[in-house]
Amino acid sequence: MIVTLLTDYGHDDEFVGVCHGVIRTICPGAAIVDITHGVPRYSIRAGALTLRNALPYMPAGVHVAIVDPQVGTERRAVALRCADGRLLVGPDNGLLSLAWEGAGGVEVAVDVSRSPHRLEPVSATFHGRDVFAPVAAHLAAGAAIEDAGDPLEADELERIELPKPRVEDGALVAHALVVDRFGNVALNVGHGDLAGTGLRLGAGVELDVAGEPYPATYTQTFADVKPGDLLVYEDSYRALAVAINRGDAADTLGLAPDTELRLRPR
Repeated sequence: MIVTLLTDYGHDDEFVGVCHGVIRTICPGAAIVDITHGVPRYSIRAGALTLRNALPYMPAGVHVAIVDPQVGTERRAVALRCADGRLLVGPDNGLLSLAWEGAGGVEVAVDVSRSPHRLEPVSATFHGRDVFAPVAAHLAAGAAIEDAGDPLEADELERIELPKPRVEDGALVAHALVVDRFGNVALNVGHGDLAGTGLRLGAGVELDVAGEPYPATYTQTFADVKPGDLLVYEDSYRALAVAINRGDAADTLGLAPDTELRLRPR
């Protein structure tokens, strides 16, 4: 069975390799896919968004996510079975919540903090190695999720609430959610949120960031505008995004996660 990994561990230390080793020791036949280990450190929401975006393109299997600034505290470690059959493993801090919503909701939830599958002794600071990886490996090897820990009700699980866009004084008020390595900025605006805003594909858009207006074009792709020009487009996950063709929109406009910006027809 496939096991996917998503963490904020990076690649400078041995953490990712050790998790691979634990999984392969317990389940030698596991096919491991590294979604990313470049989630910004401690950014639970960024990890949750990345997992939500990536999971539909992964084969069904066991999906481990670790962004865990509260490791070693009383926060729970959990394993979940979703309605579509996917198994999620990670800290109960909201990291898994956007993914399980997209997978049809949670059918079975267990607290694996004291799982019989965990490695002993359990480090207070490396639950990826000692809890999440071994639990995931046993599940991939065919162990029943119900035997991995103590039962939980789905409504006990922590959730992330994303900000909602709104229309105010003729403008669509949005928030930056994620900035990628190119400086493109995904917003909390889906395709359905554009109804009644007057924003039209191929037309001009005015972006207002902290009272500073910027002219842009609502277009399909980067090459529809000249290099250096600002554009608004629907990204590959059907969210509205802001970019500069061959430039860095986040740096130029001063956009970071949670920055508010206003979009109106121009």
